[in-house]
Amino acid sequence: MKDLVQRFPEQLEEALRIGEQASISRPIRPIRNVIITGLGGSGIGGTIVSEIIANECPVPVTVNKDYFLPAFTGPETLVIVSSYSGNTEETLQAMDVALEKGAQISCITSGGSVAERAREHRLDLVLIPGGNPPRSCLGYSLTQLFFILHKKGLISGAFVAQLRASIDRMRMEEAAIKSEAQEVTDFLFGKLPVIYAVDGYNGVATRFRQQINENSKMLCWHHIIPEMNHNELVGWAEQHEECAVVILRNSTDYYRSQARIEINKEIIAQRTPHIREIWSRGDSMLERSLYLVHLTDWVSCYLADRKAIDAVEVNVINHLKGSLAKLGER
Repeated sequence: MKDLVQRFPEQLEEALRIGEQASISRPIRPIRNVIITGLGGSGIGGTIVSEIIANECPVPVTVNKDYFLPAFTGPETLVIVSSYSGNTEETLQAMDVALEKGAQISCITSGGSVAERAREHRLDLVLIPGGNPPRSCLGYSLTQLFFILHKKGLISGAFVAQLRASIDRMRMEEAAIKSEAQEVTDFLFGKLPVIYAVDGYNGVATRFRQQINENSKMLCWHHIIPEMNHNELVGWAEQHEECAVVILRNSTDYYRSQARIEINKEIIAQRTPHIREIWSRGDSMLERSLYLVHLTDWVSCYLADRKAIDAVEVNVINHLKGSLAKLGER
């Protein structure tokens, strides 16, 4: 897994080449809304991208992580199907629903049934390299989401330069990123991680949690500011010294959210001594998001090392899939 995290900048470069060459059809009808459907490592890119483009995309973007699609899905809906393996059962069923409703469909996958159905129905199909855990291929899927939205006329091409700036920064600051990741690992080891971020970086915080879950084999939770100030903050009325709080921060965060964070820290510090921050770096929201993703991916791998476990294996998920397979289809 560490080799795959190390290759993240190279993966983004390759993803840019794939996206630039991808053949994406023009919309056959005006697009009134977008649904990105996918789960786990294949779906988190949709959450991150939807937040980054929120102030640019002129139509609503919904991220779907279920077997079904919202009732508003129709011929003026762009449904982007994202399944790394191409065989995710929830995503395949959602794809069938999109076909039934006559939606405009674009697919991102390495193969499998998604690719077969895309070819059968002559849908947009962007093929990405396969053979790795889906969570290690965020760079491929996230980049293709940007390209599809751009080629459908929903966003500008500014993301390309921002991705290249992200690649350059990760390479230039590799030693510093790894060093901070080791410090965060030491901070979290043996504790229950609690991750906070401001609204707009929910996808980045979710990614951190998911990587700790899958790579580090640890329970973890996250919440978003200001929403957590209206509920979860009251949970800190009790002592929780087993918890280690990591706050993902940006110098561009809204000033009132910054103030909330400082007040939250004062309250939480009375209940646990374990609080630290990770500050993003970058000139765009995309660059800042990927910086945080890359640093926290390293944390999840270093935690696995500290625990002397295999970061790649997901035996519990494989057991779940095997048990579901025995149910068959209705």
